[in-house]
Amino acid sequence: MFCPKCGAILMPKREDNKKLLACSCGYKSKDLAQARLKETVAKEKQVEVVDREDFESMPEVQAECPKCHNTKAFFWLVQTRASDEPETKFFRCTKCKHTWRDYS
Repeated sequence: MFCPKCGAILMPKREDNKKLLACSCGYKSKDLAQARLKETVAKEKQVEVVDREDFESMPEVQAECPKCHNTKAFFWLVQTRASDEPETKFFRCTKCKHTWRDYS
């Protein structure tokens, strides 16, 4: 709810064991029973590793696997962040199939 005097957001306040909505300009609502406070917390979406099925068609490069230390991996690029930021390079080890990403 917004203040009818100045348009600012009304904040919940307790005064003389009474709940009311108040504004920094001095306005106070008469009754909080008509107002409902609701807060929604959005969960952050985690970046998921994009899984590719057809690895034989992917380019093979020299990259050390952090899991088995094999020196060859397939790679592909995916735009996982904003369009003005660089793509994310995904690697999949040719030996153990471990997948990791590189943001550089």
